[in-house]
Amino acid sequence: MSVILGLVAAVGPFAIDMYLPAMPEIAREFAVDQQAVQWTIVGYFITFGLAQLAYGPWADQAGRKPPLYAGLALFIAGTLICAVAPSIGWLVAGRMVQGIGGAANMVVLRAVIRDLATGPQATRMMSTIMIVIAVSPLLAPLSGAGLLAIGDWRLIFWALLGAAVLSFFLIHFAVPETLTEANRQRFDLTGTLVGTKILLADRDFIVMTFLAGFAFASFFVFIAAAPFVYRQQFGLSPTGFSLAFAINAIGFFAASQFAAPLSRRLGTLRMISGASLGFASATFAGFGLALAGLASLPVTMSTLFVGNVFLGVILPTAQVQALEEHGDAAGLASSLGGTMQMVAAGVLVAAAGPFLDGTVVPMLGAIALCGLIALVLSRLIPRQAALA
Repeated sequence: MSVILGLVAAVGPFAIDMYLPAMPEIAREFAVDQQAVQWTIVGYFITFGLAQLAYGPWADQAGRKPPLYAGLALFIAGTLICAVAPSIGWLVAGRMVQGIGGAANMVVLRAVIRDLATGPQATRMMSTIMIVIAVSPLLAPLSGAGLLAIGDWRLIFWALLGAAVLSFFLIHFAVPETLTEANRQRFDLTGTLVGTKILLADRDFIVMTFLAGFAFASFFVFIAAAPFVYRQQFGLSPTGFSLAFAINAIGFFAASQFAAPLSRRLGTLRMISGASLGFASATFAGFGLALAGLASLPVTMSTLFVGNVFLGVILPTAQVQALEEHGDAAGLASSLGGTMQMVAAGVLVAAAGPFLDGTVVPMLGAIALCGLIALVLSRLIPRQAALA
């Protein structure tokens, strides 16, 4: 069951990363600039973030499978639009529909695990799923580059369409409905609004949520800009870009495995504060070297790798810490926090878009801005708490 859920969960990450090597080809076919193609990233993340608010309450009310069916159906429709898109506008629209559908997996599969198991068994199931998701940023660009070698960029979306259809059948035939009728909840708008008001008034929730959001935004910037920088300025092939992308992903996910032991040793808030300083320092160093004309490919990859190591520590711990005092409303807090993070990151990438011109300096500058914002937010952690 864990492997099946992991395969279904991997569809979303593959949709984000698989077509990255093809972004320059997309720009050439539609005769548009880099910023126009970057909207295929921004549009996906914004709708993905907003849609999370709907799937959680729906899954608690109607059961787990109806929102999964609906999400996968929307994802399939969006992917089909992308595969046949006659213009960049249609491609962006298709990506936005993909984002609305892909959010169902993110929200509902966590609930399915909670229904099936608790304690150590649930942890093992989630670990299996996270391993599948973790290798997606490594395998997805390489898969996309492989498809580019035998066809055009549209073939990537046809492959995603096949994976989504397979996921639909796996959900239908191999995953049972895990929420019994007795445990289903009626949607309470008043209670949701009261809970939202409480969360938005909690300084720690806001700080941790946006700390994770703007730290994650740096990765959004990289996803949006790196295909053009690595392939056009540094002259990498689609496969070369995919390998360079994988190196940064390795740094992120390797560090995330050490977050829990470090948290127990140093204290969660102290670790977040220190990692934010390290992340900001690495991004400042990269931007400074770029301004000095020293941002060669090895230098750029090295500073980004170090930054992503700290990012791998910040993200999981800040997201967990945001929910620490809201166990009685963890579902609402998770949905609201995820939406706020995705939208904040999407807005930042959209704002940076006009400055991202396919060269390394603005890309590293935008990433350094994310580091600065994360550092400022980390200083808002109460001093006595950070030292605990």
